[in-house]
Amino acid sequence: MIPPYQSLVKYDNPVLISKTTDKKTTRGRAKRTGSSSGPSQSMAATLTSGAPVPTPPRGGKLPPMEKKAQQQTEDILNAILPPREFTEKGQLWVQQVSASPATRLDVINLQEQLDAKLQQRQARETGICPVRRELYSQVFDELIRHVTINCAERGLLLLRVRDEIRMTLAAYQTLYESSVAFGMRKALQAEAGKADLEAKVRDLEADKANLEAEVQKLKAKCEEIERRETERRQTEQRKHEEEIQVLKRTNQQLRTQLESILAPAKK
Repeated sequence: MIPPYQSLVKYDNPVLISKTTDKKTTRGRAKRTGSSSGPSQSMAATLTSGAPVPTPPRGGKLPPMEKKAQQQTEDILNAILPPREFTEKGQLWVQQVSASPATRLDVINLQEQLDAKLQQRQARETGICPVRRELYSQVFDELIRHVTINCAERGLLLLRVRDEIRMTLAAYQTLYESSVAFGMRKALQAEAGKADLEAKVRDLEADKANLEAEVQKLKAKCEEIERRETERRQTEQRKHEEEIQVLKRTNQQLRTQLESILAPAKK
């Protein structure tokens, strides 16, 4: 049987639950798998026991205590990593996380699979990348599975760390989305205000053009007045000089006549 999707977390082989996916078979499956429906009670029992969960022997039947400890470990694993459910050809399948201990070779293979998945799915090496985050989250879940099989309390503590990290990332994501929405609102407001400012700038530019035209008219008028006044002054100055010249000639003539009249009298 092929699982619905490949994951870096190790799962057992899928188990057929029913051939239909109606609600009755789902409730029947929940009753048959009652051990996974109460994860909180199993985790509480494990924490209160205070004893490490032993690993099962390779061969032979398990003693009652070891079998009970293995069942507690499976319950904790099912609580940390819930079973996967998928349908294929109208059949409902359930795949639980593996409870087999991990070896050093498994860890090395996990690292190689992580590198291969990162390269295969073209995850970015830096920055925000959902693909890289998903793969590293699967690796962290697989490491939690390794630790939980050897020490349930340590696995539960790592579970708290994982949930805290996810909650922090969710808070940052919410903050980022709210900041983006705030930035978009401000951008829209600025865009709306930009249209008003552009209209105001156009009005001011039109007023400026009108004032500049009026200034040019006034300058031309001033130059015309100055030119006329200059011409008038020059004309009046020429008339004044001509009058002075006339008066000088008249004065000279009168002086000459006076001298001609006074000359015989002196003799």
